[in-house]
Amino acid sequence: MQLSKDKPVIIAGPCAAESFDLMDMVAENLVKLSAELGFHYVFKASFDKANRTSAHTERGPAFDKAMTWFERIKNKYEIQTLTDVHETYQVKPVSEVCDWIQIPAFLCRQTDLVVEAAARGTFINIKKGQFLAPDAMKHIADKAKIAAAKEGRHSNVYVTERGVTFGYGNLVVDMRSFPIISNAGYPVILDITHSTQLPQGAGDGSSSGAQRKFAPVLARAAAATGYLSGFFLEVHKNPASAISDKEAQLNIDQGAALLRQLIPLWKSAREFKQIDPLFET
Repeated sequence: MQLSKDKPVIIAGPCAAESFDLMDMVAENLVKLSAELGFHYVFKASFDKANRTSAHTERGPAFDKAMTWFERIKNKYEIQTLTDVHETYQVKPVSEVCDWIQIPAFLCRQTDLVVEAAARGTFINIKKGQFLAPDAMKHIADKAKIAAAKEGRHSNVYVTERGVTFGYGNLVVDMRSFPIISNAGYPVILDITHSTQLPQGAGDGSSSGAQRKFAPVLARAAAATGYLSGFFLEVHKNPASAISDKEAQLNIDQGAALLRQLIPLWKSAREFKQIDPLFET
C-alpha cells in the first residue's frame, strides 16, 4: 500500500495517549480538516513516554488499554494510526493494531528495533536522531528497506526531521536536510512541534521546554523547500494540562490555522525544486 504523492501526509495527535476522550476529540477535528484541505491523515499518540528525563513524570496508560483506544479510533474514523515502539517485543502487537510504527529519534540506530518494525509494519516512520547528520539517515532507512524485502514486504519507509542538537539546550532545523533525505530516495516529514523543543528545559533540567511560537516559522520554511512529503505535529485540546510536551503541543485551533497555511504552500512549493539542478555545478 502506497499513499498518493499528490497529497501531503499529516501525522497529528496528542503527544501521549492520555485518554480515549482526548484522542477522540483530536481525531474528530483533524478528520474534518483533512476533508476540507485534502491531506492524508494519520492519527498519532504515544502509549508510553519511555524517554522521560525524570522518574517522577507520567509515562502514559497501560499497553492493552492504549491499543484498545487506537483500534476504536481507527475503526470509528476509518483512518490510519501511528504509535512509537521502544522494545522489539512491542512491535508485533502494535503492528496488529496500528498501520504505522514509529522509531523514536533516540532509538533510530537500534538495528534490532528498526529491522523488527520494518519486517512487520505497513508504514515505518523513523525519527532522525538529534545527534545525526541528515545523510546518515539513508543508511538507517536502507536497513529498514532491506529488512522488509527479506520478509517479502513492500517497504514504506519515511524519515522525520526533528532538529539537531545545538549546544546543550537547543535544537536547530537545517533546511538542507530535506533535499538530502529526499534525494536519497525516502519521503521526508518535518516534525513541527518537536523541532521547537528546548531539550534541557528550564530550572533543574528535569523536563523539556519548548518555544511553540516558532512552530509556524519552521513549518512554513520547510514547506517552501518543496521536498517535504508531509508534516508531523502534536495537537492537544489543552496543551497546558498535557502530561508531556505541554510547551510544544498546539491546541486544536492553532493546528487548524497552521495547516490551512501549510497545505496550499506545500502544493505550490513542489515545483520550486525544479530549478535546483541548475545550481549543482
